[in-house]
Amino acid sequence: MNSAYEIRLMGDPVLRQRAAEITEIDGRVARMVNDMLPAMYEAEGIGLAAPQVGIQRRLFVFDLYEGDGPQTLVNPEIVDSDGEWEYTEGCLSVPGLTFEIVRPKQVHLVGRDLDGNEVSIEADELLARLFQHELDHLDGVLLLDHLEKSERKAALAQWRTWRAQIEAGQQGPPAAPGATPLVGRNGPDV
Repeated sequence: MNSAYEIRLMGDPVLRQRAAEITEIDGRVARMVNDMLPAMYEAEGIGLAAPQVGIQRRLFVFDLYEGDGPQTLVNPEIVDSDGEWEYTEGCLSVPGLTFEIVRPKQVHLVGRDLDGNEVSIEADELLARLFQHELDHLDGVLLLDHLEKSERKAALAQWRTWRAQIEAGQQGPPAAPGATPLVGRNGPDV
């Protein structure tokens, strides 16, 4: 399964821009989703936002590998949240780095599916975190933006080293030790 899209890495300006609303859910949007899914699966991710493949539209795809198959949310927004949950989080656009991030434990998300139908989802723990992470991408927010200044500075230094290795055609970042489910589907049980 070869993807038409390449996942953009931290440093790409497209990842720092707020994505535009989708005004019409049509065949172009469906093709975009069909082209995004292979990129997500090849990276063994559980979610992928359109800006991560260079598309400035408010849409993301996800699959928790629980038998439901891939799903798409168009113009999603969180209308309510509750609780607090700390969890190790990583990102396909910042490979090799993971951090303990505190986010709301439950969220209520609304949006549309690919047929244009309204969607309202009450999500908890991993699914709630996935929604929040992907919505961050739609708003131009990266994982490192949730870190304390000193932790962010150290992470950026490590990332610069790995980015130079990637650009030089060397190995780049190692796989995250015990890759988390938010990074990829082969992580520990939640």
